Amino acid sequence: MLTPKKIMRFWFPLAATWLMMSVEGPFVTAVIARLADETHNLAAFGIAYAFALLAESPVIMLMAAATSLVRGRTSYRRLRRFTLVLVGLVTLSLAGALFSPFFDFLIYDVLNLSPLIHDLTHQTLVFMLVWPGAIAWRRFLQGLLIVNNKTRIVSYGTAIRLVLMALTALFFYFHPLLPGAAVGGLALGVGVVAEMAVTWYLSRSTIRKVLGQREKAPEKILSMRGILRFYYPLALATFLGLGIQPMLTFFLGQSRMALESLAILPVINAFIFIFRSIGLSFQEVAITFLHHSREQFSFLHRFVLKVALAITLLVLLIVLTPLSRLWYQDISGLSLTLTRLSLIPTLIMSLLPALSLYISWQRAVEVQAHQTRHLTLSTFIEVSVIGLVMLLLIRADFIGIYAVAIAMTCGRLAANAYLFVTNLRAEKILFSAN
Repeated sequence: MLTPKKIMRFWFPLAATWLMMSVEGPFVTAVIARLADETHNLAAFGIAYAFALLAESPVIMLMAAATSLVRGRTSYRRLRRFTLVLVGLVTLSLAGALFSPFFDFLIYDVLNLSPLIHDLTHQTLVFMLVWPGAIAWRRFLQGLLIVNNKTRIVSYGTAIRLVLMALTALFFYFHPLLPGAAVGGLALGVGVVAEMAVTWYLSRSTIRKVLGQREKAPEKILSMRGILRFYYPLALATFLGLGIQPMLTFFLGQSRMALESLAILPVINAFIFIFRSIGLSFQEVAITFLHHSREQFSFLHRFVLKVALAITLLVLLIVLTPLSRLWYQDISGLSLTLTRLSLIPTLIMSLLPALSLYISWQRAVEVQAHQTRHLTLSTFIEVSVIGLVMLLLIRADFIGIYAVAIAMTCGRLAANAYLFVTNLRAEKILFSAN
């Protein structure tokens, strides 16, 4: 029987993993904010991070794919081969964009930014070149661990990632040999490679176990073409979703108070991500449990709604009290001017953590029903709404970061609304035999 205690016991290591990763952004931006020329370096780091996320987007759903598809040695080997192909493709794609005239075109012609921002962003991305491939292999292994009920091991690798990331950033803080943005990129690159290595080492016994297993449902084993057909909508949805940050960067470059908005966007995102991370970790939990029975499905749905309400109240407790100034000015190291500029956008974005939790639930329902195309369509709706709202607000001469906060909230609400409708059909597919 499913209980809140059972859910939390399974979920806690995954939530802890995402919470630890959510500390990464605030820590890195706090270090950059305390180094020389913090405004330009924070802006360059935010741009580089947005492009690194875009390069990583095709591999994000490998964890969900492994959780959903791997049921024995044949399915493991096929998905492993698929993962290795993705590792090569995303790494070559990022390198090709970085070391070609396309990068100059993006920075100078599309974003209309200065040569200083160009050089800082390029150097930062060089240090993050390993980022997408390392994340691909790590997420494949983590999905394998989750489906074998080894969620605690997932959190161990993340702990090592944080330690090495922090040590790298602190070394260059006390020995300022690199610009702040490059320090951030190098620290993130070192951390994610370490996490990948530790996760691989700790998952060796699980891999041997899976290789010794016959398939639990041989008739459901997907061919490579079947894996591609299942995975393509997931990857496209993530690509569109992570493409939001580069799109926002483009609009911010055309907005009022552009440099200030570019500087504080990664700081606000880092704060909101702390609470969004709780929801992002729930997707694999839902995939694991929701298909057992209709009663279990309903129980999980009510559980998600209660946790979403609790997260929203917690975010508002910080945003509407002096704790917000403590976070931005004392912990994150922003100036008084940038701190004041951050407060209203943070309040507007306070709904995003709860909406992220709910959309993780909604996406899990679609994945289990093998209706992955709806994830692509929902993300397309979200991106379209964000782009439209940004266009209207920038033309109305809104301060850039205010426009971003309004657009991101409207976009996510639209995606939630679409998946709410499609989930009704997915639920019928899941329990049609009952």
